[in-house]
Amino acid sequence: MSRTTRSRWRLALPACAFLTAAAVVFPAPVQAADAADYAITVDPAEQGAAIDDTMYGVFFEDINRAADGGLYAELVQNRSFEYSTADNASYTPLTSWTVDGTAKAVNDAGRLNERNRTYLSLGAGSSVTNAGYNTGIRVEAGKKYDFSVWARAESGTALTVTLKDAAGSLATARQVTARGGWAKYTATFTAARTSSTGRLAVASSADAALDMVSLFPRDTYKRQPNGLRKDLAEKIEALKPGFVRFPGGCLVNTGSMQDYSEASGWQRKRSYQWKDTIGPVEERATNANFWGYNQSYGLGYYEYFRFAEDVGAMPLPVVPALVTGCGQNRATDDEALLKRHIQDALDLIEFANGPATSTWGKKRAEMGHPRPFGLTHIGVGNEENLPVEFMDRFKRFRAAIEAKYPDVTVVSNSGPDDSGTTFDTAWRLNREAGVDMVDEHYYNSPQWFLQNNDRYDSYDRGGPKVFLGEYASQGNAWKNGLAEAAFMTGLERNADVVKLASYAPLLANEDYVQWRPDMIWFNNRASWNSASYEVQKLFMTNTGDRVVPSTATTTPDVSGPITGAVGLSTWATSAAYDDVRVTSADGSTLLSDDFSDDASKWTHSGTGSWSVVDGQYVQTDAAAENTLVTAGDPAWRDYDLHVRATKKSGNEGFLVAFGVKDTGNYYWWNLGGWNNTQSAVEQAVDGGKSTLVSKAGSIETGRAYDIDIKVRGRQVTLYLDGKEWGSFTDDKPAEPFRQVVTKDARTGDLIVKVVNAQSTQARTAIDLGGAKVASTARVTTLAADPEAVNTETDTPVTPVTSTFRGASAKFTYTFPANSITFLRLKQG
Repeated sequence: MSRTTRSRWRLALPACAFLTAAAVVFPAPVQAADAADYAITVDPAEQGAAIDDTMYGVFFEDINRAADGGLYAELVQNRSFEYSTADNASYTPLTSWTVDGTAKAVNDAGRLNERNRTYLSLGAGSSVTNAGYNTGIRVEAGKKYDFSVWARAESGTALTVTLKDAAGSLATARQVTARGGWAKYTATFTAARTSSTGRLAVASSADAALDMVSLFPRDTYKRQPNGLRKDLAEKIEALKPGFVRFPGGCLVNTGSMQDYSEASGWQRKRSYQWKDTIGPVEERATNANFWGYNQSYGLGYYEYFRFAEDVGAMPLPVVPALVTGCGQNRATDDEALLKRHIQDALDLIEFANGPATSTWGKKRAEMGHPRPFGLTHIGVGNEENLPVEFMDRFKRFRAAIEAKYPDVTVVSNSGPDDSGTTFDTAWRLNREAGVDMVDEHYYNSPQWFLQNNDRYDSYDRGGPKVFLGEYASQGNAWKNGLAEAAFMTGLERNADVVKLASYAPLLANEDYVQWRPDMIWFNNRASWNSASYEVQKLFMTNTGDRVVPSTATTTPDVSGPITGAVGLSTWATSAAYDDVRVTSADGSTLLSDDFSDDASKWTHSGTGSWSVVDGQYVQTDAAAENTLVTAGDPAWRDYDLHVRATKKSGNEGFLVAFGVKDTGNYYWWNLGGWNNTQSAVEQAVDGGKSTLVSKAGSIETGRAYDIDIKVRGRQVTLYLDGKEWGSFTDDKPAEPFRQVVTKDARTGDLIVKVVNAQSTQARTAIDLGGAKVASTARVTTLAADPEAVNTETDTPVTPVTSTFRGASAKFTYTFPANSITFLRLKQG
């Protein structure tokens, strides 16, 4: 998951209607006077790419509280009193707890174990109460909940456990008796009524030490111990994923790369290391999460492997390569540490695949799984911005793994973006090293996905295969799902190159969001599918085994020249701007401002603090993001923009905008972005951004830079201090009508998949190239207003199944506006 990408909604019923019934029969496709004409031609005599069963999968990262308080079913937050200011400045060991009486967190030799270092000392007659996640602890009437606690107390100490909310008791109180040294005590509650605001309280009759206070629903996914939240796991299972990639993401290659030592104590911000996450849960470490909170590791590598097996998916773990990414950009020179991590990767494969008699296979067996998990792929590293340093270390991991496990595919990556210097260098190094598979990541605007359906058409068929490990368009509305679906038709068409693909991120707790968009949303009482989830499910459950070549007519391109006003902005930086000039192509002055008087020509509609200081326009808030101010006419075209800019302080450089239509639609030259590591031209469309051109580089504080941007038609040339920095032509059409045809070997069905991402219906002549098909076809349609968003209480983006009577070797079908349609045609 890249941190560099920064990121609306209501339903109108389209034609071919949105019905709640499971199936609808249409005697003929809906016709409309207002429809564009298209043609799809299929060539069943030719064979396209074979599509592997593992083509589509899911990527799990502990972001947006996806694990603790999410997929991991534990209901108690901070159950082991390990929250710390080292994880989050607002945390203490008693975060999420309230004390009645006397209690304090203790870290001394009396602890439960070396990895679980902090415990609670509870005074006689005192109690502590846990608030859980979101609004509280969720219980449902009649269901069972399993409580456990590790305690140390004088023999005969009574621990009284209650479950309640503001209205009173939620279950009969339970009492356990502690007897001496550390031991685990359990009890079971049956909820008397349903509540989402429950609280769990533990009271002690005498002085006692408590740790690992836990409450689990008995009804976890597949009723597994230390299990998963059932509704979330079942939504993932319903996708029928071909693989599960875990545990990240930025979790993998960020944080300290230090080892644990007795002298330093537990390294709370060390990178994610799989050995920390297995074994008895009370002996697992907790750690700082890259996304700003604590992670318990209750959901660890064993649970990930078990879940992948339970949903019938290939496990695909990712291990750190000792080169950080996600804006940190460091590489270790510690040879001993590198060797230890390489050995850890070998040990991980043994944990997954080794016999129960092997060292790590025995640990797996002791956890309850004697049979190997069957690991075939392992990723090394994630989104490194230092491709040379990464490849040096990657090759050492790969050599060690291939020497011992030659049948395991070792996956590399190409950095955090879809293009640019890092991407190009990484791909060159991957090709030169003969890498088997490269993990690509990108998050872009819906327009980018509509423009780049052909992205993989030109990839080298003999080069490394692609694992598209993270992608999404920026937003969770139906227009985003449509754009992603259009792009996915290109993934399938190129299934000989793109072997694996997973939308990201997978989960988001609505009260703890660090990243949007997300596939599945939830709180402590419910979960719901985003529009993108419905798209992914439709493709993942109707993939087919082979592409049947097909072509389609295209939509006329109506784009004109780049037009728009100009703008200035900052991102986590204070900067000063001066000598702004906009000159038309014929030499006339459109705008001239040296800020000698005021800034009345500029409109400020965002964050930040702008003022004229000493003849410069200065933004002084070094923490504010996207402080855009604009000037000029949105109709301007074919002009030259000059700006003099100086960074005053902060993390990044400055942003100069052009082609500004409004605050969500513009281009800007981002100089010194991504924590002042690179510069790029980004295009924003409806708030979603895509990178058009990028280069490594930084901006110096206190130095004045001359910035010039020349706009001619759709061609843009950029100059920094009088030297050409780069150029681009934004002339790629955003094609709204896309198709792919696949064949299901098991059923013999031809699956015609059509995306119509426009407000006009698409009346389409379909020629199956002589293929004989039954006259009745099964149809699945997703259609909604482009701005529609699924929520907990309203799901306008929902699949509708219907029957079409009228299929033949040649037939006409009208695809609804803003729709995805899958026609399953049975071959005769």
